[in-house]
Parts: sequence; C-alpha cells; structure tokens
Amino acid sequence: MIKVGITGQTGFVGTHLFNHLGLHDDIERISFEDCFFDNEELLRQFVSSCDVIVHLAAMNRHEDPQVIYDTNINLVKLLISAMEAEKVTPHVLFSSSTQEERDNLYGKSKREGRELLEQWATCNNACFTGLVIPNVFGPFGRPYYNSFIATFCHQLTHGEQPRIDVDGSVKLIYVGTLCENIIANIIELHGFGHRVTRSLVSHDFECKVSEILGKLNVYREQYFEKGIIPVLDDRNDVNLFNTFRSYIDNANHFPVKLEQHTDVRGVFVETVKVGVGGQVSFSTTVPCITRGNHYHTRKIERFTVIKGKACIQLRKIGTNEVLDFYLDGRDPSYVDMPIWYTHNITNIGDDELYTQFWINEWYNAEDGDTFFEVV
Repeated sequence: MIKVGITGQTGFVGTHLFNHLGLHDDIERISFEDCFFDNEELLRQFVSSCDVIVHLAAMNRHEDPQVIYDTNINLVKLLISAMEAEKVTPHVLFSSSTQEERDNLYGKSKREGRELLEQWATCNNACFTGLVIPNVFGPFGRPYYNSFIATFCHQLTHGEQPRIDVDGSVKLIYVGTLCENIIANIIELHGFGHRVTRSLVSHDFECKVSEILGKLNVYREQYFEKGIIPVLDDRNDVNLFNTFRSYIDNANHFPVKLEQHTDVRGVFVETVKVGVGGQVSFSTTVPCITRGNHYHTRKIERFTVIKGKACIQLRKIGTNEVLDFYLDGRDPSYVDMPIWYTHNITNIGDDELYTQFWINEWYNAEDGDTFFEVV
C-alpha cells in the first residue's frame, strides 16, 4: 500500500484527487485538514504518516496579491519544516502553474515554492516532482475563484449572463486528466529514491474563451432549457458538458416532466432527444427492489419511468445529503445522473416498474466507469 496525503484535500483539485485515489486498491489515503497548518504537532503527524504528499494547498485569489504570495510561500515552508523536524522524506508532488513565468505574485509564489521544495529534496536525498499545470476545469469548481469555466457554468445555470473580459486562447486540462497524471507519477516513482523533476503537464486542448462560452450557451439552450442532449464531438466536449451539468441545482431541476401526445390510440412520449447518439435499454423491476447504488466518473445517463412508481435517489460522493425524486409512469418524467453521484432506483409501487435507460456513446465499458457505493 502506498500511503498518500493531500494538502488542500477539500479544495477543487484536492477533492477530485482524493476521490480518484479511492479507486485504487493499492493506495491508502491519509486524511488532511487545513487546520493542520496551524498546529505543528498535527502537521508533523501527517507528514510522518505519508509515503507521498501531494501539496495542493494554496491561495489563488485575493484583493491583495502580496497576501497570495506570502500565504503560498509560508505553506511550503511549514511543510518543509514539519518534514525536517520528523526527519522523513516522502515523495512530494507540488502543484505549480504555467503562470510561473508571468510577472505576477501568484506566479512568483508558485515558482519560488517549487524551488524551495527542490532544494529540500536535494539536501535530503528525497524525491520531488514539480508539476507545472495549465488551466484546470471540471465539475464542482468554485465560481469566481477556480476558473472562468466554473464562473460561466454557474452563471448560465442561475439566470445570469457571462461576460468575456479578454478573449484569449487558453490551454485547458480536465481535472480527471490531471488526477490520472498525478496518480501515474505516484505509482511510477514509488520507492524510486532521490530524484528532482520539473514536469510540464500537457493540456487536453486549447480554445478561445469565446468558443468555450459558445459551447456552454448551446448546453444551456438545448439541455438545461429543453432537455436535449447536445452534439458532443469528442471526450473534451463530454468533459465540458459534464462540468456544465455539475452546476445545475439538481434538487430543483429534476424530475423533468415529459410532453405527452394523446389520441384515440393511446399516449406517445419522446423520452430522449440526442445529438450525440448512444444506447437505449429498459428494465422491469418488481415491487420493493432497488437497482443501482453506484456512481460514474464520465458516463452521461438518463432514467425515464414509463410505467409504475419509483423513487430515484442521488448522493454526491463525499457528502451525506440524499436527494429523493418520486416518479410515476402516468406522468412521464426523467432524472439525469450527475457524475460523481451515487444513484439508485427503487420500485415503490404495487405493480411492476418499467424504466428506460439511455447512456451516451462516448462511454466505454472498458474504462471501468462504474463504481459501487450504497446511497
């Protein structure tokens, strides 16, 4: 078992990395809390428990840039002091930024923080990896803080209109891609010994800000307002779409009622309108039986109840809040499954339940996307 701790564990990247590490049976996660930086004993206990430390804790934004610089450098120094006091040399991975070379105090704090850890590793014959990371986006980022994409998605799903200040070209990496990169470094270099590396993390794609906003506007108009799954050309589009979906207020958005067309023959209902293709299936479920209790990291999935009564439950990984949605086939409606949400469906009626499922074509079963965890 590789014991891995993450400073900044509850932050945007930290939360995703913690969850991704949980998918590896050969990795044990060592819990970290922000308050450890204010308590020398707790910080020393933390560093002495880790084979690997991923140092993500940092301040990204503040009205005073000097506060950003001082905070980030101080966090690095506290981490180094704790490791030296305990005489331990875990493999340290440091989250730096492509802003290292820019003339701003945030970039300077990242560059100098990396250099301090390089010096520590050299003096202590330790392993250090400085990751120079492009702009990161993904689900659950803080709007107005983590990325412009987080801000745009929040605004478009909360009745606000985004504004572009500078329409530059931006190199972007999906947070899931970044987590896979970090984990690959952890596994590859475990037990390696002394090594100091500065690694430029490759971006997933490059795009102008206006092009990103154009796609997000389509997602708002087609998916958020009309329930249509939009055209998604590649995995980058899927990642951007799943990021957009994560800012929807699920508790108030679902279940979505479907339009019924009734005539003398009966009822006709369109359950899925897609521009992306995919797979459609259905199930029957006897009363009191629950299906599911798993979550996905990539898949886009829709549950539509077409006969019977059901309760669909959602719970975001790492939280205790459970959302209950009650659906009845006599009034057809659907719930879409957000990524990183454990979900299930239970037949709460007296008769057999008929449910239709749709999944997007970009999902590959070989990717191992389904993970079980009871709601």
